[in-house]
Formats: sequence, C-alpha cells, structure tokens
Amino acid sequence: MGRVDCDGVIEQVKGVRYSLQTFLGPATWTQSQSTGNSESEPLCDKPSNGEYCSRILKKDKNTSLFYCVIYLAPGDYHRFHSPADWQVNFRRHFAGELLSVNPAVANWIGGLFSLNERAVYIGNWKHGFFSMTAVGATNVGSIKMYHDQGLQTNVKGLKKNMYHDNSFEQSITFNKGDSFGEFNFGSTIVIIFEAPNEFRFTFENNGCVKVGQGMFHRVQQIKP
Repeated sequence: MGRVDCDGVIEQVKGVRYSLQTFLGPATWTQSQSTGNSESEPLCDKPSNGEYCSRILKKDKNTSLFYCVIYLAPGDYHRFHSPADWQVNFRRHFAGELLSVNPAVANWIGGLFSLNERAVYIGNWKHGFFSMTAVGATNVGSIKMYHDQGLQTNVKGLKKNMYHDNSFEQSITFNKGDSFGEFNFGSTIVIIFEAPNEFRFTFENNGCVKVGQGMFHRVQQIKP
C-alpha cells in the first residue's frame, strides 16, 4: 500500500513493481461514451505512465493516487465489501492467467496482478477517482459480483490480455461496508483511488485487515 509514484508505478510487493497503466488498461472511461459492451486488446500507442496518471486524476494538484493490495489467504473470509461510499459506472474484465497470488509467488513473478484474470470496477468517490479490482488466482477462476450479473469469468477460449468493457447505464451506488462480491477460494483485491495529499492509511504494511475496520483517514492540517 502507499502512494502511486509520479511515474505511474505500483509496488506489488517490496522490490517488485508494475505499471498502473498495464494493470487498469487504457483510460477510455474518461472519455464520453455510450453505455454497453465492447471488446479490445491493449493499445500499442500508449501515453507515458506519468501522463496516464494525470488523465485519471479528477481533482487539483492537492490530490494524489494511492493504492492498497489486500491478500485473502485460503483460510480467510472470501467475500469482499465496499471500502468507501462511491459510485461505479464502468467495468473492465481482463482475460488472463490464473497464477497463485501467494506473497511468496508475487516476490518472483513481476507484474503478476497484470497477468492474471481480473475484474476492474471504476467510478468516483468524494475525492475523485476510485477503483476496486478483484484478481483471479489458482483455484479462483470464478469471481462473483453481486451487483453485476453480466460478468462471466473463467470462460474458455478468450484470448489472453484481451479485455471486455461494460459501461453501466446507471451508476451503481455503494455505501461503506456494502457487500461487493466473493471469491471461491481466496485471492487479492487491489484498490486504487484519488485522495488528498495528507491522506494516511490506518494500518501498516503486511498488517491484518478485518471486516468493518477503518482503512484510511485524512490527517487534519494544523494551521499556525
């Protein structure tokens, strides 16, 4: 967890990094578009990682992008909940591998989360951009989303790295703690969001997060 670097790179685990642009795909959700479905492969003509981050940020220079990776071990609670009040208006489903996301494996496979099948949900919260991604893994080919019956994961025959987009006709509103979806066995959730620069997480790296526990807060600046 932490702040996304100005070069648009996220740390997968300590010392292993990957591109935000590769993980989320082209920022086409920022463009005016009709609702419905579309399929595409990642674009060859890509902006720089820094420019990509600038396109995502919705507010002013007082905000930054942050990220948090939550690993759900096989013995953990396999459902996941909305971490904030926000609205979802776009979903991108990447076909991909189903490699283990165990931290030990993540240490030696660079860009692991960008290789695996994943469902990316994108929208807005009070501070700007907000996304929540469910990453598939070994024995977790099926990802169930309670609000999105159209999502079908672990479908045979899909070309790897191809993605399928869906713009929801009406934004889906989530309140903090609302049920979002579930894995069959345990996997990883990646949250990427915009927040004020003075934003802080409420727990340490490699810490345990429980259902209902606060994850982040804004540090109040003391005026002289």
